[in-house]
Amino acid sequence: MTMYYRPIAETDAARPPGALTLAGGWCWFDRVEVLSREGSQGLIAASDLPGEVQERLTAPRPALAGLAMDRPQVMGILNVTPDSFSDGGRFLAPEAALARARKMQAEGMAILDIGGESTRPGAPEVSPAEELARTGPVIAALRDGGFALPVSIDTRKGAVAAVALQVGANLVNDVSGLEFDPALAGVVADAGAPVCLMHSQGTPATMHLDPRYGDVLLDVYDALAARVAAAEAAGIPRARICIDPGIGFGKTLQHNLTLLRGLSLFHGLGCPILLGVSRKRFIGSIGGAERAEDRAPGTLALTLAGLAQGAQIHRVHDVAEVTQGIRLWQALQMGYSE
Repeated sequence: MTMYYRPIAETDAARPPGALTLAGGWCWFDRVEVLSREGSQGLIAASDLPGEVQERLTAPRPALAGLAMDRPQVMGILNVTPDSFSDGGRFLAPEAALARARKMQAEGMAILDIGGESTRPGAPEVSPAEELARTGPVIAALRDGGFALPVSIDTRKGAVAAVALQVGANLVNDVSGLEFDPALAGVVADAGAPVCLMHSQGTPATMHLDPRYGDVLLDVYDALAARVAAAEAAGIPRARICIDPGIGFGKTLQHNLTLLRGLSLFHGLGCPILLGVSRKRFIGSIGGAERAEDRAPGTLALTLAGLAQGAQIHRVHDVAEVTQGIRLWQALQMGYSE
């Protein structure tokens, strides 16, 4: 029977002797829930973990694209698309995209994520040429204008990633986990770039059509473990990989909630966790916000829940609101000095 180990993440200042630091970050744990396909096997002391599991759960994560992983990092979303679910068309013009990037930088963003293909449910595929025409000039213009923050290219395609990395991108964020385009893994490996591997069931065009899992938490964990192994086999070391459970990508509302409740399990992969919940539909369903732009409060609530489980990178539209919330959360949990 395969066992999975979910650390019970804590942030309280009253840390007991012997508690272990989670992923080299701000959370600690002294208990672990043991899970299997037959259900929960109960709690064990962190000191009773198998040695390799304990090492994966506790080892500090190396910096990713120049970002320290011992503190929360905010990734600002810049969609240069006509049809993204939340902000499609608003930043398609290069001038608007550049202004938006600079605004998010001023609001506290640590890394910019630029995407030229919508991955909303039901979205059609965009050709590499069109995606390049949308993203390449914006990245180049940012670098030419002195934009110094790390830039992530949100793409499934090797040709798009190759050009983006050449003109100034630092990280590849692939919603398919390197499954869509066989060439992308080689592009990332050859460039020595970091990559984010996200889980999705199906493609953006089909993922919303009756997604099913045996056990969504364990199924997504196993799928991401397989993608990390595939990336390593392609020449991308684990130190350059972060993982994303893919909230909203081929998941129902209940699937999303289950993944968020069990988020700390994914630290067992030994990689930083990127959490992308921003303005997702289920926030509106639960919180009563029909319009995507009205879902910042729900986004912040889920971001803080992710922080409490040690998630390192938070991909959001509403940078000012989320950054403010994170700073207050940090002040409460870790102390504040003027």
